[in-house]
Amino acid sequence: MASPDHPAQTLTFRCPAELEGWLPPPVPAAQGLPDWLKTMPQQAFSPMAGEDDDTVKRCPPFIDAMTTGFLIPLICDLRVENGEFSWDEELPPGGAVGFARSPIAFHDAAQVTGTPLADDDRFLVKFHNLWTIQAPEGYALMFTHPVNRFDLPFTTLSGLVDSDRYHESWIHFPAHWHDEGFCGVLPKGTPIAQCFPVKRETWTARTEVFTDDDAQRAHGLMATIAREKGVYRRWFRA
Repeated sequence: MASPDHPAQTLTFRCPAELEGWLPPPVPAAQGLPDWLKTMPQQAFSPMAGEDDDTVKRCPPFIDAMTTGFLIPLICDLRVENGEFSWDEELPPGGAVGFARSPIAFHDAAQVTGTPLADDDRFLVKFHNLWTIQAPEGYALMFTHPVNRFDLPFTTLSGLVDSDRYHESWIHFPAHWHDEGFCGVLPKGTPIAQCFPVKRETWTARTEVFTDDDAQRAHGLMATIAREKGVYRRWFRA
């Protein structure tokens, strides 16, 4: 939520007029949480501890990563059977601007030669995204696999795009289809990527050893965390 100290910034998503109302829009990541997260318990019995313990549903960093930024959706239903991809939905005819006519394409395996993804017998999937995205001046966009979405049968590759400058054409998303046994339909709107605005700044790193005061504060905080629940949520979460 915006505040006077942290005013809201805007990402502008544009699509060809022919696709308005047909193309599923990007959604704030907080609105696209998976059903498994919504239905999972906040606590579960731990045989090691011999008592109930918090699940990741009560871990603010886990949740905050999943609810930050925006999710880019699959443009139409995608059927997968025996390693073959198909779709029935016809995209509206193009007009002044040409755009991809399919939800996916492929990258030749040669393009990832030398990486752990290289496989002579497999292509990389490329999800088509038909929204151009403009970030505010000074910001890039980090595109990556939807955070903590291990349930998806693919893994989207990560990339950083200077979207304050490059925003008049589309950004498509290469992905490694890791579930070779998947058979079924990925529904229209399935998140295929998550994007986070990143301000372009120059950073340096420094290393230090604990002072006596540092050690005392660290010891005190760890003792509090061991004694109480929700310390990070109550004291530190922005």
